[in-house]
Amino acid sequence: MGVPKRRTSKARKNQRRAMIKIASPAIVSCPRCHEPKMAHRVCQACGYYREQEVLEK
Repeated sequence: MGVPKRRTSKARKNQRRAMIKIASPAIVSCPRCHEPKMAHRVCQACGYYREQEVLEK
């Protein structure tokens, strides 16, 4: 069974964990009303998604 010869240093451990992070959500502007909205979601300001009215305002 493999046993490590040396302890993993804090710097090496933290460098390995540096890539593990939460990505921020993609915010885009609505093509119809130009309000910021999350990508691939219905615009809460105008109620449109892909040039079709989904929510009545």
